[in-house]
Amino acid sequence: MSVVRAELTKFRSVSSTGWSLLSAVTLIVGFGILYSMVRVTRPPADPAGFDSVGVSLSGVQVAQLAVGVLGVLVMTNEYANGLIRTTFAAVPRRVPVLWGKAVVLAAAVFTLSLPAVFGAFFAGQSVLSAEHLDMSLGQRGAVQAVVGAALYLSVVALLGLGLGAILRRTAGGVAAVIGVLFGPQMLTGFLPTELADDVYRWLPSPAGLAITTARPDSTLLSPWAGFAVFLLYAAIVLALGAWCLRRRDA
Repeated sequence: MSVVRAELTKFRSVSSTGWSLLSAVTLIVGFGILYSMVRVTRPPADPAGFDSVGVSLSGVQVAQLAVGVLGVLVMTNEYANGLIRTTFAAVPRRVPVLWGKAVVLAAAVFTLSLPAVFGAFFAGQSVLSAEHLDMSLGQRGAVQAVVGAALYLSVVALLGLGLGAILRRTAGGVAAVIGVLFGPQMLTGFLPTELADDVYRWLPSPAGLAITTARPDSTLLSPWAGFAVFLLYAAIVLALGAWCLRRRDA
């Protein structure tokens, strides 16, 4: 518990934390409203299959970069300023440091992103109601998608933390976050169409984002199955990060 308290103090004292979280909240709400306005001007041919919740939560796909970078910075900032030596002197076993950072990071991202995604949902649905494309929070799948969006961003932050622990450099960690979240989708473009469709749903970002959809999507895994796959990716990266902390010098 003392490790978690120490990590909370460090988390709150770094200016990049506030800027990253503010950027994430702004992108979630702002981009969600903007994309909802675009869809109102271009209504779907078949409203029955229109995922209005997914539209209002589209900012999550942009905000994931902000929280992913935050996760990297939580780890790499200490290597950059040399504080990591003091941290490891205080906690010689090292791995509890990573778990303490993970608890603080995930809790902070979830706590701030949850009201942001609810705000994006209500604002987006208000815009979409102009064309009667809106969906109420009480309809099936809506709450799961909104809460799931906050969960997804929390796990993205943990993914960034794990990559930061592995690479220990901010530039490399940020590049890795971008590569993991967006790179595999680009590579599937080189595969045959049928194979690409099968592979796509199992990739990190598409799998995790499945939980932000309120209507069935044949191109994605089911919401909770996709989120479980994404959790597995993040767990593997964190485990590798823990292994690197134990094996390497500070």
